[in-house]
Amino acid sequence: MSSIKNFFELPKDKHIAETEHFFLIRDGFPVSPGHTLIISKTLRVDYFELTTDEKADLDNAISLARSLVEAEFSPDGYNIGMNCGESAGQTVFHFHCHLIPRYIGDMENPRGGVRHVIPSKGSY
Repeated sequence: MSSIKNFFELPKDKHIAETEHFFLIRDGFPVSPGHTLIISKTLRVDYFELTTDEKADLDNAISLARSLVEAEFSPDGYNIGMNCGESAGQTVFHFHCHLIPRYIGDMENPRGGVRHVIPSKGSY
């Protein structure tokens, strides 16, 4: 388990951008260059606790995060992911969405993408 209980514990100078309902930071343990977290300004445990307005603004936040990544890096693709619940790998129970830039050659065979969260289930 992470020692962080929620992302409000992080210093504000880690914020790289914000929308009405979300702030963005670079992931502290990035999977790839540019890995960005989109975090709710109001404490929500996961995606399913977001309000309708927050869910609508999430699209804006994802687009903003992508534009920031594109300005600094040159990814070839993206994975967008959310862990909802401890059994899904969530360790910080404060809503956050991962925007993970992907690069040609970052893994031997990316086919299956997010299906690889359970080893041996991603190949089909």
